[in-house]
Amino acid sequence: MDKQQQKQQQQQARQKQQAQQQQAGQSYGTEFASETNAQEVRQQNQQSQQGKNQQQK
Repeated sequence: MDKQQQKQQQQQARQKQQAQQQQAGQSYGTEFASETNAQEVRQQNQQSQQGKNQQQK
């Protein structure tokens, strides 16, 4: 195997590793987003804030 072939193999290995890392990051982001309902969180925050305001009066 000559140096050019070794370089190509190393480059392919790096590309494969980068692709795997990207895929892992995307699946984490998707999983997290699917478990978080933004509207529900806003509503809970609003209710919590209203409760705090009532306690202060």
